[in-house]
Amino acid sequence: MLSMVTGLTGYSRQAIQAAKYIGRGFVVTSDHIGRSPTTIQYPHEKLIPSERFRGRIHFEFDKCIACEVCVRVCPINLPVIDWELRKSVRKKQLRGYSIDFGVCILCGNCVEYCPTNCLSMTEEYELSTYNRHELNYDQIALGRLPIAIIEDSTNQFILGSTAPSKKLAEGRCDSRNITKSS
Repeated sequence: MLSMVTGLTGYSRQAIQAAKYIGRGFVVTSDHIGRSPTTIQYPHEKLIPSERFRGRIHFEFDKCIACEVCVRVCPINLPVIDWELRKSVRKKQLRGYSIDFGVCILCGNCVEYCPTNCLSMTEEYELSTYNRHELNYDQIALGRLPIAIIEDSTNQFILGSTAPSKKLAEGRCDSRNITKSS
Protein backbone atom coordinates (compact mmCIF):
# COMPACT_ATOMS: atom_id res chain seq x y z
CA MET A 1 0.00 0.00 0.00
CA LEU A 2 2.82 2.39 0.90
CA SER A 3 4.56 1.78 -2.42
CA MET A 4 1.33 2.60 -4.26
CA VAL A 5 0.99 5.93 -2.41
CA THR A 6 4.65 6.76 -3.09
CA GLY A 7 4.22 5.94 -6.79
CA LEU A 8 1.06 8.08 -6.98
CA THR A 9 2.87 11.00 -5.29
CA GLY A 10 5.77 10.76 -7.74
CA TYR A 11 3.36 10.55 -10.67
CA SER A 12 1.49 13.67 -9.50
CA ARG A 13 4.76 15.62 -9.13
CA GLN A 14 5.74 14.69 -12.68
CA ALA A 15 2.31 15.69 -13.97
CA ILE A 16 2.54 19.08 -12.22
CA GLN A 17 6.07 19.60 -13.62
CA ALA A 18 4.85 18.73 -17.14
CA ALA A 19 1.95 21.18 -16.77
CA LYS A 20 4.46 23.93 -15.79
CA TYR A 21 6.53 23.23 -18.90
CA ILE A 22 3.46 23.33 -21.11
CA GLY A 23 2.38 26.59 -19.44
CA ARG A 24 5.79 28.18 -20.11
CA GLY A 25 5.59 27.15 -23.76
CA PHE A 26 2.09 28.59 -24.00
CA VAL A 27 3.28 31.92 -22.55
CA VAL A 28 6.08 32.15 -25.15
CA THR A 29 3.66 31.27 -27.95
CA SER A 30 1.06 33.79 -26.80
CA ASP A 31 3.77 36.45 -26.65
CA HIS A 32 4.56 35.90 -30.35
CA ILE A 33 0.92 35.93 -31.49
CA GLY A 34 0.65 39.75 -31.49
CA ARG A 35 3.87 40.32 -33.44
CA SER A 36 3.96 41.05 -37.13
CA PRO A 37 5.72 38.52 -39.38
CA THR A 38 9.43 39.06 -40.05
CA THR A 39 9.62 37.30 -43.40
CA ILE A 40 11.98 38.99 -45.85
CA GLN A 41 11.56 38.50 -49.58
CA TYR A 42 15.29 37.93 -50.05
CA PRO A 43 16.28 38.87 -53.57
CA HIS A 44 14.19 42.03 -53.46
CA GLU A 45 14.57 42.96 -49.78
CA LYS A 46 17.80 42.77 -47.84
CA LEU A 47 18.77 43.31 -44.24
CA ILE A 48 21.36 45.97 -43.49
CA PRO A 49 24.24 44.27 -41.68
CA SER A 50 25.47 45.63 -38.37
CA GLU A 51 28.38 48.04 -38.19
CA ARG A 52 30.93 45.38 -37.19
CA PHE A 53 29.68 42.75 -39.68
CA ARG A 54 32.45 40.56 -41.09
CA GLY A 55 31.73 39.92 -44.75
CA ARG A 56 34.05 39.53 -47.74
CA ILE A 57 37.59 40.85 -47.33
CA HIS A 58 38.68 43.91 -49.32
CA PHE A 59 42.37 44.15 -50.28
CA GLU A 60 44.38 47.23 -51.29
CA PHE A 61 47.32 46.11 -53.41
CA ASP A 62 49.30 49.36 -53.15
CA LYS A 63 49.44 49.31 -49.34
CA CYS A 64 50.60 45.70 -48.93
CA ILE A 65 54.26 45.19 -48.00
CA ALA A 66 54.18 41.35 -48.31
CA CYS A 67 55.02 40.84 -44.65
CA GLU A 68 52.88 37.67 -44.53
CA VAL A 69 51.42 38.48 -41.11
CA CYS A 70 47.97 37.64 -42.46
CA VAL A 71 49.14 34.13 -43.35
CA ARG A 72 50.71 33.58 -39.93
CA VAL A 73 47.66 34.66 -37.92
CA CYS A 74 45.14 32.83 -40.13
CA PRO A 75 43.97 29.64 -38.36
CA ILE A 76 43.98 27.78 -41.70
CA ASN A 77 46.93 29.55 -43.42
CA LEU A 78 44.60 30.70 -46.15
CA PRO A 79 45.89 33.87 -47.87
CA VAL A 80 48.31 33.00 -50.68
CA ILE A 81 50.97 35.64 -51.15
CA ASP A 82 53.32 35.65 -54.12
CA TRP A 83 56.28 38.02 -53.83
CA GLU A 84 59.81 38.47 -55.09
CA LEU A 85 62.83 40.01 -53.39
CA ARG A 86 64.15 43.12 -55.14
CA LYS A 87 67.84 43.08 -54.35
CA SER A 88 68.46 46.62 -55.53
CA VAL A 89 66.28 48.10 -52.76
CA ARG A 90 66.32 45.07 -50.45
CA LYS A 91 62.54 44.96 -50.26
CA LYS A 92 59.84 42.47 -51.06
CA GLN A 93 57.72 43.24 -54.11
CA LEU A 94 54.19 41.82 -54.04
CA ARG A 95 53.25 39.99 -57.24
CA GLY A 96 49.99 38.29 -56.28
CA TYR A 97 47.54 37.88 -53.42
CA SER A 98 44.55 35.57 -53.26
CA ILE A 99 42.01 34.22 -50.78
CA ASP A 100 39.72 31.23 -51.31
CA PHE A 101 36.37 32.15 -49.72
CA GLY A 102 35.21 28.56 -50.09
CA VAL A 103 37.58 27.74 -47.23
CA CYS A 104 37.80 31.09 -45.39
CA ILE A 105 36.00 31.18 -42.03
CA LEU A 106 35.80 35.01 -42.05
CA CYS A 107 37.33 35.24 -38.58
CA GLY A 108 38.89 38.66 -39.27
CA ASN A 109 42.32 37.87 -37.80
CA CYS A 110 44.08 38.92 -41.01
CA VAL A 111 42.31 42.29 -40.90
CA GLU A 112 43.07 42.87 -37.21
CA TYR A 113 46.79 42.10 -37.43
CA CYS A 114 47.64 43.69 -40.79
CA PRO A 115 50.26 46.38 -40.01
CA THR A 116 49.46 48.52 -43.07
CA ASN A 117 45.65 48.21 -42.92
CA CYS A 118 45.52 46.97 -46.50
CA LEU A 119 42.81 44.45 -45.53
CA SER A 120 39.31 45.36 -44.41
CA MET A 121 35.96 43.62 -44.01
CA THR A 122 33.05 44.64 -46.24
CA GLU A 123 29.29 44.24 -45.88
CA GLU A 124 29.12 41.78 -48.78
CA TYR A 125 27.63 38.46 -47.70
CA GLU A 126 26.36 37.11 -51.02
CA LEU A 127 29.22 34.83 -52.02
CA SER A 128 27.23 31.88 -53.34
CA THR A 129 28.16 30.43 -56.73
CA TYR A 130 27.52 27.25 -58.67
CA ASN A 131 31.23 26.57 -59.08
CA ARG A 132 33.49 26.46 -56.02
CA HIS A 133 36.49 27.63 -58.03
CA GLU A 134 34.81 31.02 -58.52
CA LEU A 135 35.25 31.63 -54.77
CA ASN A 136 39.03 31.91 -55.19
CA TYR A 137 39.49 35.70 -55.34
CA ASP A 138 42.76 37.18 -56.61
CA GLN A 139 44.03 40.70 -55.87
CA ILE A 140 41.88 42.19 -58.63
CA ALA A 141 38.64 40.64 -57.36
CA LEU A 142 39.56 41.45 -53.75
CA GLY A 143 40.25 45.05 -54.72
CA ARG A 144 36.72 45.67 -55.98
CA LEU A 145 34.52 47.35 -53.43
CA PRO A 146 30.98 45.95 -53.38
CA ILE A 147 27.96 48.20 -53.74
CA ALA A 148 26.62 49.00 -50.30
CA ILE A 149 23.19 47.52 -49.67
CA ILE A 150 21.84 50.96 -48.85
CA GLU A 151 23.09 52.43 -52.14
CA ASP A 152 21.65 49.62 -54.28
CA SER A 153 18.56 51.16 -55.88
CA THR A 154 17.26 47.85 -57.22
CA ASN A 155 16.47 46.51 -53.74
CA GLN A 156 14.51 47.56 -50.71
CA PHE A 157 16.43 47.39 -47.47
CA ILE A 158 15.23 46.61 -44.00
CA LEU A 159 16.84 47.70 -40.76
CA GLY A 160 17.58 44.88 -38.36
CA SER A 161 14.74 42.38 -38.18
CA THR A 162 11.85 44.84 -37.93
CA ALA A 163 9.39 45.88 -40.59
CA PRO A 164 10.05 49.08 -42.60
CA SER A 165 9.09 52.22 -40.73
CA LYS A 166 8.00 55.73 -41.72
CA LYS A 167 11.63 56.91 -41.60
CA LEU A 168 12.52 54.25 -44.16
CA ALA A 169 9.70 55.38 -46.45
CA GLU A 170 10.89 58.98 -46.18
CA GLY A 171 14.41 57.94 -47.15
CA ARG A 172 16.05 58.28 -43.75
CA CYS A 173 17.56 55.08 -42.53
CA ASP A 174 18.90 55.51 -39.00
CA SER A 175 20.71 57.90 -36.70
CA ARG A 176 23.74 57.99 -39.03
CA ASN A 177 21.63 59.83 -41.63
CA ILE A 178 22.17 57.31 -44.37
CA THR A 179 19.82 58.05 -47.25
CA LYS A 180 18.31 55.66 -49.72
CA SER A 181 19.22 56.42 -53.32
CA SER A 182 16.37 56.46 -55.81
